[in-house]
Amino acid sequence: MQDVTRKKVGMRLRRIEGQVRGLLRMVDEDRYCIDTLTQINAVKAALQKVEEVILRDHVSHCVASAFASRDVVNQRQKIEELVEAVGRMSR
Repeated sequence: MQDVTRKKVGMRLRRIEGQVRGLLRMVDEDRYCIDTLTQINAVKAALQKVEEVILRDHVSHCVASAFASRDVVNQRQKIEELVEAVGRMSR
């Protein structure tokens, strides 16, 4: 992962960590269920954004490097990894 992406992802994950702590407080305080569900949805959306940032970095850096190297075995490996990752993300 490139340094810029690592920093961006770290910041996002720290923010998500705070959201999750807030969710725990909501549960401990027996807050209204719909409000808690709304916050869970916000955390899920934030995690999906992190996934997107990391996937974009992987394609623009790792996959692009494999294709630039002209190493067919490495290219096929990166394609297979990418297909599997996208498959897991879409479940």
